[in-house]
Amino acid sequence: QVQLVESGGGLVQAGGSLRLSCAASGRTFTPYAMGWFRQTPGKEREIVAAISGGGLSTYYADSVKGRFTISRNNAKNTVYLQMNSLKPEDTAVYYCAARRSGVGYYTDDGHYDYWGQGTQVTVSS
Repeated sequence: QVQLVESGGGLVQAGGSLRLSCAASGRTFTPYAMGWFRQTPGKEREIVAAISGGGLSTYYADSVKGRFTISRNNAKNTVYLQMNSLKPEDTAVYYCAARRSGVGYYTDDGHYDYWGQGTQVTVSS
């Protein structure tokens, strides 16, 4: 079993930056593929970014490409999402997710086995 805990959310003005962290604990000896998703009330979760277990392959949603960067430090069992040039439409609860098998990255939330509790990001105009 793997437990995921997100942190780093908060309130920021448009154009500002924020870094989210996802700390994994438990059975973390496997290089899990990881993803960041976000959700607003009444809407489905949407993919933000994804990264392979080794950290060499990444994916970004078109809406965040060029502004967000996903990275990981496997020695610390931590995944990060650096968010720059934030816009009000980035406001959402951000979730970290892990998949226990696979060699690439995954953009469908149905492919993930473990989820964090979420962290709120609010961007004011």
